[in-house]
Amino acid sequence: NIDVFILNPNELDILQLTFKTTCDFFFSFFFFHVKRNISNRLSVVFSRTLASAGKELKDNFLKALAEREEANRSGKMTVSTLLQHSNCYVMGFPSNISSVIFIRDHNTLGQEVSGYIDYAHRLKTQDFQPYFSGKKRLVPGRSDLCYYNWKTQVSTSNSSPNFEVIYDDPNGLLFKNKRDKKILNVDPSSGPGEDSKRTFVQSDLYVHVVIYDHNIRTV
Repeated sequence: NIDVFILNPNELDILQLTFKTTCDFFFSFFFFHVKRNISNRLSVVFSRTLASAGKELKDNFLKALAEREEANRSGKMTVSTLLQHSNCYVMGFPSNISSVIFIRDHNTLGQEVSGYIDYAHRLKTQDFQPYFSGKKRLVPGRSDLCYYNWKTQVSTSNSSPNFEVIYDDPNGLLFKNKRDKKILNVDPSSGPGEDSKRTFVQSDLYVHVVIYDHNIRTV
């Protein structure tokens, strides 16, 4: 206030430095505790709802599913997920995630089957506790996006709440996201498409696994 005007330049510099240091300290202190409290609270909430919570997962595929479970259940990377993968949480556009899983393996009859699964839709319609606990195997079925039985040669395709199946395109099988209308290309010789990522997963439990993560950018 008025006292500031009677300080000499050196004293004023010291006052400004002290004020800045104090503000920086309190901001860092406040941010650290807010971040920790949010993370702890969300960890408690999601540990009650995530099927993978508390499970000892040794297979790479099950670990990959667990890493994506929260994002696919909520439709976005939540605050707790962001805190796990970054040093700070920056306010901005939410990152909405929708994953498609390709699996080639054998069904309960020993028949080789392959297909594409809408992970978010399966999470809403099935209990994934048996999958994460190892009591049940995740295999494509006739109600999934695409299904093919190599023994019986039965094939099916179904659009889901998140993806439209495009099977008559010259470029091969495609999935169109119903929210942003962008195309997910599952041809291994081509790129997965805009805002999509393809991850090959080495699994000891499944013959062949590929996960496609589509990032839906919204305002």
